[in-house]
Amino acid sequence: MADGYDRIAERYSAWTGRELRGPRAKYVKAMQERVPARSAVLELGCATGVPVTRALADDYRVTGVDISPRHIKLAQRNVPNASLVLGDMTTLEFPAASFDAVLAFYAITHIPREEHPALFAKVEGWLRPGGLFIATLGAGGDPGTVEDDWLGAPMFFSSFDSATNQRLIAEAGFDILSAEEITEKENGDPVTFLWMVAQKAAGLQSGAETTKSSWD
Repeated sequence: MADGYDRIAERYSAWTGRELRGPRAKYVKAMQERVPARSAVLELGCATGVPVTRALADDYRVTGVDISPRHIKLAQRNVPNASLVLGDMTTLEFPAASFDAVLAFYAITHIPREEHPALFAKVEGWLRPGGLFIATLGAGGDPGTVEDDWLGAPMFFSSFDSATNQRLIAEAGFDILSAEEITEKENGDPVTFLWMVAQKAAGLQSGAETTKSSWD
């Protein structure tokens, strides 16, 4: 994964675009409406920082994580006011209750699906009570395939179906606020993703503010 994205970093950035649009824009806006400014936000799979990390950094204390050294180098240039971490989200460690929201757009489907439940549990631990987890997940079952030429490099994909993803998120300790399948064109072909918004249960934590629980 790291080598593939290193090879296509600039091409991927141009393909994604400089401005928020489509589902990315919708779900960033939804988070902004519910998570107070200056909150701590973690973005898993931040890529070059454009457009999502840059938009988040205008309002939040953002930490971006990516496995590609080239992505991180470009993100440092594109979003100098974000904290950026080079690493694998499945092995990364953060202190418990560090973040008010965790976003993962089009990133978790690059991880073998057998590792998804453990990652969801990690995210639940990283969130403060009431924190939001907003993620793009697969809508169909894929035990693991490699696309030989994805924007110019081999790329791995793996996912569960929508129903299984929702069950795994709930089993990790989240309340599901919304789950929406959205079909987009990817290199001219329709691809469907599950866009999931989930909330960590608002337990007792003295002196701590929690994220708004409504999802209207």
